[in-house]
Amino acid sequence: MKKIWIIVIAVLLVLGSFVWYKYFFVFAEGVKSGYLNYANKKGYIFKTYEGKLIQEGFGRGKTGALTSYEFEFSVENEAIFKQLEENSGKQFDLHYKEYNGVIPWRGNTKYIVDKVVNMK
Repeated sequence: MKKIWIIVIAVLLVLGSFVWYKYFFVFAEGVKSGYLNYANKKGYIFKTYEGKLIQEGFGRGKTGALTSYEFEFSVENEAIFKQLEENSGKQFDLHYKEYNGVIPWRGNTKYIVDKVVNMK
């Protein structure tokens, strides 16, 4: 009976560690700059705040054509979302956290904007 409890506890620890690493561990942090293309609230069950930043410069697309850099992100804080929503089209410097996985109630992307660093 003691072996069964040890195995159950070990499995729960491994599973808990995996869930923490996949969904709650901050893999990277940084700042992205660009013009806010849109900010919206969407979702079927979990209404989340989403946005897209168009960064300056051009890169090579998959077909060889030039494409713009786009940064799609989610926002957890309603106050930050309101600031973005009211200033669409302006240039922003946004601080974000990158997670390894997506949780439906946190947003549709693994990039979560948590602060507006600068707005022009």
